[in-house]
Amino acid sequence: MLEVTNLSKSFGSAQVLKQVSFKAQDGQILGLIGQNGAGKSTTFHSILNFIQFTGTISWNGQALTEKDYNIIGYLPEERSLMPKLTVQQQIRYLARLKGYQTADIDRQIPKWLERFAVKGDKKDKIKSLSKGNQQKIQLICTLLHQPKLIILDEPFSGLDPVNADLLKQAILEAKQAGATIIFSDHDMSNVEDLCDQVLMLKQGKVVLTGDLQAVREQFGRNRLFVKTDWSTERLAALPHVIQVALTRAGTYRLTLDTESAGPEIFTALTQGHYIQTFDQQPPTLDEIFRMKAGATDD
Repeated sequence: MLEVTNLSKSFGSAQVLKQVSFKAQDGQILGLIGQNGAGKSTTFHSILNFIQFTGTISWNGQALTEKDYNIIGYLPEERSLMPKLTVQQQIRYLARLKGYQTADIDRQIPKWLERFAVKGDKKDKIKSLSKGNQQKIQLICTLLHQPKLIILDEPFSGLDPVNADLLKQAILEAKQAGATIIFSDHDMSNVEDLCDQVLMLKQGKVVLTGDLQAVREQFGRNRLFVKTDWSTERLAALPHVIQVALTRAGTYRLTLDTESAGPEIFTALTQGHYIQTFDQQPPTLDEIFRMKAGATDD
């Protein structure tokens, strides 16, 4: 388990992190979210001891030491491959820094290239690969040594949906193996798909934290999705409905002023008859992100 307590960091007069505290559990995925400049990368750099900070960061109850960094897999936001090396040379170089022997590395390379559907050969130079395939090589370098703590800074950036799914599967397999995983992303659908816990930073402060579903539920089940032949005007006239919108899926999304209105609206809509869709939900993480990002009072 990774535990961060009262993490603070300033660059000159600018305080980038302000008393940030959280825990990331073994076998779980924590989504770190926030606007650009919120402090996500600085949090990662603090965990990795790239920068000096105040506060404490511990791994399984002990301060992280140099030997612990062999069990960490880190994918930085800024890609950092060496373009003149071959794929094999690049993977060898970074894996050897983690204590792997060359023979062990070479045995694993073909399996990883196949797993991530890399279009290229291990003898191809990095610079000859597409950007997407270069990113896959960096992901292989991050995961090949089977790290216990995995830190991914914008891992889906530049990946098409098919390749993003390959990465999601690899992340879930690492979770199943017991790894502690933290990743940042601006696409809230990726966070909702993968994460057990969520932590949102705003201007260096924690403004949202907890179990993903519990975080959504605390905002109330004020979104109601229905499929009906009623008109927009008729739906808008229902009690406690403050907004009606037609979704791309062909359902109506009703925003309620109170979640307790659900049963009353259900009775009015169905009138004892079958209705194809009636689904009362809390706001999505994307909606919550927009609310918290725009809020002036945290």
